[in-house]
Amino acid sequence: MKSNLYRVIGLMSGTSIDGIDAALVETDGLNHVKPLAFMPNPYERSFRTKLRGLLGNKAGRKDPEVVSFERELTELHAGIVEKFREQFNGLAEHIDLIGFHGQTIWHQPSKRATIQIGDGALLASLTHIPVVNDFRSADVQAGGNGAPLVPLYHRALAAKLPKPVAILNIGGVSNITWIGGANDDEIMAYDIGPGNALIDDWVLHHMGQPYDEYGLLASSGHADMKIVERALTNPFFRQKPPKSIDRDMFKNLMPHGMDIADGAATLTMLTAQAIAVGLKFMPSKPRRLYVTGGGRLNHTLMRWIVYTADIPVSPVDDLGWSGDGLEAEAFAYLAVRSRLGLPLSVPGTTGVPLPMTGGHFWQP
Repeated sequence: MKSNLYRVIGLMSGTSIDGIDAALVETDGLNHVKPLAFMPNPYERSFRTKLRGLLGNKAGRKDPEVVSFERELTELHAGIVEKFREQFNGLAEHIDLIGFHGQTIWHQPSKRATIQIGDGALLASLTHIPVVNDFRSADVQAGGNGAPLVPLYHRALAAKLPKPVAILNIGGVSNITWIGGANDDEIMAYDIGPGNALIDDWVLHHMGQPYDEYGLLASSGHADMKIVERALTNPFFRQKPPKSIDRDMFKNLMPHGMDIADGAATLTMLTAQAIAVGLKFMPSKPRRLYVTGGGRLNHTLMRWIVYTADIPVSPVDDLGWSGDGLEAEAFAYLAVRSRLGLPLSVPGTTGVPLPMTGGHFWQP
């Protein structure tokens, strides 16, 4: 640690279950945020298939299969840290801390339960670097939704942007952060609905491909608006924030017996319409919507968000931010906040009653 600045690697494996992102950030856990490097690490198909089979497993570590996979997942993360340090040797020669998100396999905050697998003690031992993990449990146990956790990082990054502004993350699930005025308390965040998950699962099932590249398949099909409108009657979409969802909460909305392109178009339109509905809960309409996550690369989805939400939309890359690395950066930032005893979530982001710190710390 130099002065009050930490050099931290953030590791993120999210609801898209497409791989592990690694990012290096210099931060004080407050207002100083300097992203330094980013490296994506796609999963092998066999590993992704194995992981997909564990989603929704409520037994968690009581299941030997989960325990075995958790070790495999942690060792994979350790290998990525080693690879990252080799690739960015000058920048990553000395690392103070690792922020280790792990993989969410089940999330049901209404039951005060969430399961993220990933062995922090093992990762610290394998990398010889202190680790912070298990970022969500304290929030959920205190009555919060445990998600989204990235908004405080969004706020730090967006300090100089004109307000109000919103940052939309489209991963497996879509979530949004609204930041208004100059007052730090003016922040609101919540899960909006399905992101890439339904589209990805549809394309994988029908074409054996992990996602609809650039939204080309959806753009060649026709959305069935009756299916979209029926899906939007789900009570979640009328529920006021704060709120969060599990990746597979909407899997029953998957269309059946449709043309492949029409199905992709229908699910893409559902994602866009859900975002438009979700924006209505904000205290005031943002001047602009900046989009991060893999969904920003789906040109059809981005075009339909503009159409349905009637708001200027840009990828966060236009700001010089890393649209792929933002969440990994966030968990580096949150790891420092955890070590300093600072909040990782506040009532406006997860619905937790009071600002809540969290995370578990592991020495090598």
